Amino acid sequence: MIEIYATSRPQDGGKANEDAFFIHRGTIPFAALCDGAGKAEQSAKRALSFFEKLFKEAKRDDIDRFPTWVRWVKLLDSSLLGGNQSTFIAIAVLEDRYVGTCVGDSRVYLRDRDGQIHIITENAVTYRLGSGKVDPFPIYLPCNRGDLLLLMSGGAWTPLNINSLKKLINKSLFGHLSELPPAILDEAGKDGKGDDMTVIAMKKTN
Repeated sequence: MIEIYATSRPQDGGKANEDAFFIHRGTIPFAALCDGAGKAEQSAKRALSFFEKLFKEAKRDDIDRFPTWVRWVKLLDSSLLGGNQSTFIAIAVLEDRYVGTCVGDSRVYLRDRDGQIHIITENAVTYRLGSGKVDPFPIYLPCNRGDLLLLMSGGAWTPLNINSLKKLINKSLFGHLSELPPAILDEAGKDGKGDDMTVIAMKKTN
């Protein structure tokens, strides 16, 4: 079973949240996050809506092939050309593995069963959807019981170092997974929210 929970908050004084996310808990669970640049809320939501359509029309074998994700990202990139840009992360769960992609500087963290935290997307190219220069970063990870994935927008991960994140995750082990995303945003925004912030948590429980 895969548990997925998310929380998103606008920056202080912001009229709209330029982040957007989508969670699907169906036969093939997936989560996706976009962090729009500037006044780009509609761009982020539009990209996610387009991705949802592409994903739900795909066959399982297609989802397992990275060229499919590259094609999807190119289509999303083209759909935003000439407008506001957005980062993009999407991860699906296929039995024993996570598959997906990252575009831009949003991050994916893995907390493994040994308690170590890894920045999975550290080497991702930072060009965003709408730039015309996207270079999708592949995500292929084993899906082990107890492993935790965090998808985080720039506003969420920038204020936190690895040790802070590790403490929050370790504390969350005594509660429900749904409590972790808001706890991370509480810590990230304790000195003020200078940017919109979003966290999605994914965990295999059995």
